[in-house]
Parts: sequence; structure tokens; C-alpha cells
Amino acid sequence: MLLSLVVHTYSLRYWFPATIMLGTAPAYLLSWGTWRLLSTVLPARVYHKLDDQLYCIYQSMVLFFFENYTGVEIIIYGDIPKKKENVIYLSNHQCTADWIIADMLAIRQNALGHVRYVLKDGLKWLPLYGWYFSQHGGIYVKRSTKFNEKAMKKKLLRQTESGAPMYLVVFPEGTRYNPELKNVIADSQAFAAKEGLAVLRHTLTPRMKASHIAIETMRGHLDAVYDITVAYEGTLNTNTHRKPAPSMPEFLCKECPRVHIHFERVDIKEIPPEPLFFRRWLHERFEIKDRLLTDFYESQDADKICKFPGEGRHSPLNFSKTFPSVMILGGLTLPLLLTESGRKLYVRTWVYGTLLGWLWVNPKAERI
Repeated sequence: MLLSLVVHTYSLRYWFPATIMLGTAPAYLLSWGTWRLLSTVLPARVYHKLDDQLYCIYQSMVLFFFENYTGVEIIIYGDIPKKKENVIYLSNHQCTADWIIADMLAIRQNALGHVRYVLKDGLKWLPLYGWYFSQHGGIYVKRSTKFNEKAMKKKLLRQTESGAPMYLVVFPEGTRYNPELKNVIADSQAFAAKEGLAVLRHTLTPRMKASHIAIETMRGHLDAVYDITVAYEGTLNTNTHRKPAPSMPEFLCKECPRVHIHFERVDIKEIPPEPLFFRRWLHERFEIKDRLLTDFYESQDADKICKFPGEGRHSPLNFSKTFPSVMILGGLTLPLLLTESGRKLYVRTWVYGTLLGWLWVNPKAERI
């Protein structure tokens, strides 16, 4: 009986925020859809401006739960620019929570609404979210030897020409690094050795195509690349071996006490445009990440393990930046649930919004 109570209480840590985040999605989509229809006769830059503000509201609610609710400490190494910039965010990739880390940095620059993602193709089938991410500027890609450069360029150019601010999140590894998937790591290391590249131990060998196309297509629009290295505290077992990073549910269950984020800004002018030199540059950036993660997980100094080199500072997120969005979205959702007609509209939004999204999203995703 007591054990059952403990298990149910633990699961509520996840189900409570998940219910609110998913439950407010139809009201958000209705609000966005109304604006999308009204903006069809307006310039694209006007649509993007309000769309970014709406996106900021929803993602601020998400961050309320992932940061304020969980109480996770964010430790940042390096100086985040105070002003907003047009950037590409390049990071190592370990788990589903990595997407939230990009939001955590963006909100500290007041750039949360500008976050857009390069996503794997399968995510386009997510109910409601898959379609909306595409509408917000997300780009779906497939891992393949064939690369539809033209389609990716077209979407990026359409956004930059409309003046849309850009905070494009790319994970060059193409898939998550999981220390338990030894065959994936071995294949990645074998490929690096075959290509004459340094073999990496704590990241996978980065793929260059999506990153290179994004940077070269938007070079005149971009200010910098943010080179981000993320490590989750609590991912060492008793034998000091690295464990998988927390999933979103585990993160919401407060299983990660601290997230360490190493930040480095690289001016766009410093990045070589030629594919061969860009590939070397990208791999060198991942060699730096690998050294940082080696220090984090394998340092022999008890005072330095589970820390990046250098001085890290705790960066709390002000409650006032996130909680108002919970009230706004809650205020939009409750009226739908309090009347029979509202509940019908709510359900229809989930059903028809999902079906419309599946029909709308281009099935011929860009291939990387």
C-alpha cells in the first residue's frame, strides 16, 4: 500500500505538468490559427512578429515546469550576449531534454520566440506539435546519403527574406549519444577513423550537411554560431561510468539536480565557407566538446569532476518570466472546458488539428 502510494506520487511529478502542457495545446493552436488566417493579407514579417510572441508565451510555460517547477540549477560557463542575435545553435545531443536547454538559453537573451529547430522527419507526425513546428519555421530532415539541398535552402531563404529573427537549433550528431548503445558509438568511431578524423569518446562524429547548408544559406543574415556543450549532473553511476542523460519525463520527475552548459560564441566571419574546411572546423569544435565532457566525467580531481573547466555561475530563471504564461494559457483553456460546446471544440481541435497537420506537412522532407 505504502509502496503503491510512493509510486503514484512519483508519477504525478511528471503527469501534472505534462497534463497542463498538453491540455493547453488546443487553446494555443486556436489562438495561433486565428492569427494565421488574419495575417494572410499582411506582410510576412508582421505574421512572424506575432507568431514569435505567441510561441514565446507557450514555451515560457514549458520552461516554468522544466526549470521553476523542477528546481534544477542551471550552471553556465561563458558569457551569453545580452542583446538578441541571429544565430545557429550547435550542440551535442544526448536526450529529448536537449531541446529544452536551447529554450533555457534563449529566454535569457529574450529570444525565446525566435527559436526554430532542425528536426528529424519522424517528429512531423506528433499530434498538433509536428505541424505547428513546421509553421513556426522548423525544418524536417531525413538521415540519408541523398540531401535535398534545394528544399532546405528554399525554406531558410523564405524566412530570412521576410526578416524573421533566427535562433536555429541544430544537433550535428544526427542522433542521440547514449553510452549504453555501444554499437552506435563504435560505428561512429569507425567512420571517424576511416575518414582520418579524430575519434571522439563522449560525442558521436558530427554530420556537416545540415549545419553547412544552414550557415551558408543565411550567412548574410547571421551574426554568430553559438557552440554549446551540455552535461547533466547525476549521470555517473557508482562505478563512475557514464549513464544515459535524463528523458523529458525523468527531468520533470526532478532526477537532474543541475545542468552544466558551456557557451562559446563564434563570429560568423570566422567560419570557413568551403565544405572541406567547414567539415574540419565542425569536427574540431566537437573535439573541444569531447575534451570538455572527458573532464566532466573522468576528472581524477574530486573537486573538478562533474564540472566543466573554468568558472561556472548559477543562472536562476526569474519566476516572473514564466508563470504569467501559465495563467494566460490556463485562462484560454478553462472557458473551453467549462461548457459542452467548448469541450466539443477542444476535442475537435485535437482531432482535426492533428489530421490537418498530417496532410499539410510536406512528406518529402529534406534529407541529410
